[in-house]
Amino acid sequence: MAELVASLSIATDLGLGLPEDHVLRQTLIATELGVRAGFTPEQRTSVFYVSLLAWVGCISDSHEMARSFGDDLRVRSQSYLVDKTGMEMMRFMLAQVMRGRPPLEGVAMVARALASGFSDATDSFVTHCQTTGDIADRLELSPRVRESLRQVFERWDGNGTPDGIGGLAIDPVVRVVQIADDAEVLHRQSGLDAAVEMLRDRRGTEFDPDLVDLLIEHAPTIFDELTHTDVCEMVTQVAKTLESPLTPMEFDSAMEVFGDYADLKSPWFTGHSRASARLAQAAASAAGLTEAQCRLVRNAALVCHLGRTGVSTGIWDKTGPLTTAEIERIRSVPYLTESILRRQPRLAELGSLAAMVHERVDGSGYPRGLSGAALPMTARILAVADWYQTMAEERPHRGAVPSEQRAAMLRQQVSEGRFDDAAARAVLTAAGHRVSRRTSAVAGLTDREIQVLALLVRGTPNKEIAERLHISRRTVGTHVEHIYAKIGVSTRGAAAMFAMRHGLVGAE
Repeated sequence: MAELVASLSIATDLGLGLPEDHVLRQTLIATELGVRAGFTPEQRTSVFYVSLLAWVGCISDSHEMARSFGDDLRVRSQSYLVDKTGMEMMRFMLAQVMRGRPPLEGVAMVARALASGFSDATDSFVTHCQTTGDIADRLELSPRVRESLRQVFERWDGNGTPDGIGGLAIDPVVRVVQIADDAEVLHRQSGLDAAVEMLRDRRGTEFDPDLVDLLIEHAPTIFDELTHTDVCEMVTQVAKTLESPLTPMEFDSAMEVFGDYADLKSPWFTGHSRASARLAQAAASAAGLTEAQCRLVRNAALVCHLGRTGVSTGIWDKTGPLTTAEIERIRSVPYLTESILRRQPRLAELGSLAAMVHERVDGSGYPRGLSGAALPMTARILAVADWYQTMAEERPHRGAVPSEQRAAMLRQQVSEGRFDDAAARAVLTAAGHRVSRRTSAVAGLTDREIQVLALLVRGTPNKEIAERLHISRRTVGTHVEHIYAKIGVSTRGAAAMFAMRHGLVGAE
């Protein structure tokens, strides 16, 4: 579980608009500060979990933040530069409301915020991590960790939330995590002197003064070690000392948490990952995959959109046409998902499959443009199931597509070569559609033409093709003419590219 939480923290980094490893680096700083403060082993364990999970629920109000400020990632990342209370925070948030808007629209937004919504936005900004409590409960973390997570937005001066406690009433575990969080960002962005200056400015207001003094005293050593450390490897080693391995059932339950977390990014995605996972698993079973493969497909469907946290919700919620830059940002999601998961060896296979969710058999997908034999059946089923479930759901720019229309659209994409026929048939079966026994081939090729093509592209002479398929040479010649006409090529090399792109090599 500790390793999974460490992986989830990388998705948190993306949701905060910060570089990957922020939370991991923060965790090492907090751990070292706890050691120097004389924390017990139990407290140090709590520091590990609280640090990794403290901001994990921060994407839960991304929809509201994007509506008020435009770009939720920008607001979160830049908020580290200000003390999160009083007039300084007020000025910061008003500036974010005005940013990127025409003057009249910006003034109107500020007026509405000051009249009614600004206090709600402020409260939301500092309380959204209460969602973390639900995640901690579902991961069955200790009561000590869960209670500490409630306090991560409390302040030393008592001006925090949700309970307004302060001073020594705040768990010391939380106090070191708070300091480590802001110190890591300032150190990364502007260096040691800037981090120390920030700590002195917020000493006794936002942060515990004694712990601030302790970190400042040892800051050169602590931060220097970060620059010479593989933080992911170090956190992984710590994780391995804390717990025994998860059972398969526990792992699968944790993947459901990952899926729900990805869907928090926008209300439009609510419930998508679970529904897609059910469909993908049923389709994998219908296609005759092994139990292990069915489970892999199911979990890949749950986690394949984790990278959404790295895209502004303002883009996901946009009703109008997307810009080229916005489209490219969306196309980065599979890469970001794999980046989150590949850091832990036990999640690497899952991450590799999850990253193929938008690949297509004809090579027209993304991010790598994989095609044909490069896409295993697990990836083909995952892609079809996710697409089918997405089309069943409403989006800002369109309504939900009715079931029969989705099925027709899917069959059309199979005929055009984008989706694998067997995978599509399995998904349609799992979704309750009646599926004919006849396979609809790519480009209208018949089964016999596919057999001829598979031999032709390997350079097999017509005479040998005829002998192997027990047909006449004249019939082979006719098939070749039809094949070239149907797939729109005139040479064996071009036909070979077509066959590989559509996974037809080896069809014999």
